[in-house]
Amino acid sequence: MPSFDIVSELDKHEVTNAVDQASRELSTRFDFKGVKASFTRNEDSVSMEADVDFQLRQMIDMLVSKFVARGMDPKCFEEKEPELSGVKARQEVLLRQGLDQPSAKKITKAIKESKIKVQVQIQGEKVRVTGKKRDDLQAVMTLLKDSDIELPLQYNNFRD
Repeated sequence: MPSFDIVSELDKHEVTNAVDQASRELSTRFDFKGVKASFTRNEDSVSMEADVDFQLRQMIDMLVSKFVARGMDPKCFEEKEPELSGVKARQEVLLRQGLDQPSAKKITKAIKESKIKVQVQIQGEKVRVTGKKRDDLQAVMTLLKDSDIELPLQYNNFRD
């Protein structure tokens, strides 16, 4: 029986490349001349530092554009509140990946409510969808692309 897995993953190499590109753009932009602003890539997040809050917003826009250019979905961003001190403004952007339990349940509920003839199982950080026909599986993919799930979803491990 055909099946596939629904996952939410980020390619760490692509994330590093996007942050590096944003850092390079930061050093060449005229509106950031003489400003001590920087991007720092951590394990699950990106830290930004600038002089004022307005510059942090511009830096987030830069980062999002680099992510989109590299084929990654900006839905994986979870912006923390900016920390404003007298001299510096800092902000952390968490990079969400993996399906947590509530998101997996929301996906299974949406699939079951659609009445498509498939079986859905939650398996750790992925959701396996199994059906008799390939068309049913493609209908599930279309349904999830049009849904309001706030995580970027990928479909892999397709078996025919």
